[in-house]
Amino acid sequence: MTIPAGLADRFASLYGVPPVGVWSAPGRANLIGEHTDYNNGYVLPFAIDDRTWCAAGPNNVGLLRVASTAQTSRHSVAIADLEHAVFEGWSGYALGVAWALHTMGHDLSSAPGIDLLIDSTVPLGAGLSSSAALESAVAMALNDLWELRLTPMELAKVGQRAENGAIGAPTGVMDQVASLFGREDHAVLLDCASLRTTAVPLRLGASGLSLLVLDSKVKHAHADGGYASRRQACERGARELGVPFLRDLTVAQLDQAQSLLDDETFRRVRHVVTENARVLTTVEALATSGPGAIGDLLLASHASMRDDFEISVPEIDTAVETAMAAGAVGARLTGGGFGGSAVALVPTDRVRRLSDAVRTACSERGFAVPEIRTVNPSQGARRDK
Repeated sequence: MTIPAGLADRFASLYGVPPVGVWSAPGRANLIGEHTDYNNGYVLPFAIDDRTWCAAGPNNVGLLRVASTAQTSRHSVAIADLEHAVFEGWSGYALGVAWALHTMGHDLSSAPGIDLLIDSTVPLGAGLSSSAALESAVAMALNDLWELRLTPMELAKVGQRAENGAIGAPTGVMDQVASLFGREDHAVLLDCASLRTTAVPLRLGASGLSLLVLDSKVKHAHADGGYASRRQACERGARELGVPFLRDLTVAQLDQAQSLLDDETFRRVRHVVTENARVLTTVEALATSGPGAIGDLLLASHASMRDDFEISVPEIDTAVETAMAAGAVGARLTGGGFGGSAVALVPTDRVRRLSDAVRTACSERGFAVPEIRTVNPSQGARRDK
C-alpha cells in the first residue's frame, strides 16, 4: 500500500511544517498459535496488507504531540514528564511507546519533541492487531528521529511494554514481532522463549489458495478481564505443575497434569500445550506438503480455543463452520478471542462463493454481517518516505 494521499498536507496544516518522514507498519493475522506467546511458546503469525502510517517530525517545544486522521482528539505529553504520564484512550498506544523507551532506560533528556499524525487502514477491534501496527509505526519513527539505533526485536519489546504498561493489556510480544518482521508470502515463526524468528514460506499463489479474514464485527478489548483471566489460569497451571512456563510441558504429560489440576485450569493448560505442538506441526507440513496440508490443524486449533480456552463466540463459530461447509481447507479464530475475526484458508476460485455463504449464514442467525477480506502476507514495518 502507498502512503495515503494528503497525509503530509494534513500534517503541515496541524503543525505548521511538513513531516520529515513517513513510517508504516502492518496489522497481523495469526495463522496458528493462540495464547501461546505469553506462555513462552510458539506462534506463526503473518503481516497483512492493511497498514498504519505515522507522519512525523521534530518540534522545539519539548512535547510529544499526536493526532489521527480518524479521531478529533489530539493529545500531548512533555518528554520531561513521561515517567508520570497518564494516557488517554487511543493515544496511549502512540505516546506509550515513548513512555516505554523511557522506562526501559533510554536517555531522552536531550531528545527533541516529536509531532505525529496517524492514518490507518487496519480495522479496529477485529483481532488484526491495530494496536501493534500503531505502536510499531511510532516506534520506527522515534527510533529514526531520536537516532536510538534499536533493532527490530528491541522495538518489538518496546511496543509490548507500551501495551502492557501504558495501556494495561497483558499481551505477549507476538503482535509486534509480526508487524516488524513480516515478509511477503511468508509467515513468521517466533519462539517466544528465545525470541528467535524464522521466515516460513507459505506459497499460497502457487497452491491456488487465498487467506481470508472474516471480521465478525464483535468488538473486543484486550484490557478487559477475559484475556487477563486466561493468562492468570496459565500462570496458575504452570505454578501448580512446577514448571516456569507451559512451554515446558509436552502433550505426553497432559494425563498427569489432569490429575493435579482443577478442570478449568487443566483445559486452559491443555489448549496451550496442544497449540504449541500444532504450531510446530504446521511449520513442518508447510515445508514438506504445502499450505493445502494444514487444514485439519487449523480446525483443531479452533476447537481447542472454543472448548478448552473458551474464547470463541457464536458469530466466529458460525463463520468457521460455514466456511468449511463452503469449501475452505481450514479455518479458525485468530487473535485474542471474545470477538474479532476468523482466518480461513480457501481455494482462490471459491472465495466469492464462500464469502457469500458466510454472510448469509450470519445474517440468518441474527448476527452482524461480517466484513470479509482477502489478506496477503506482506512486508513488515518500514520507512516509506
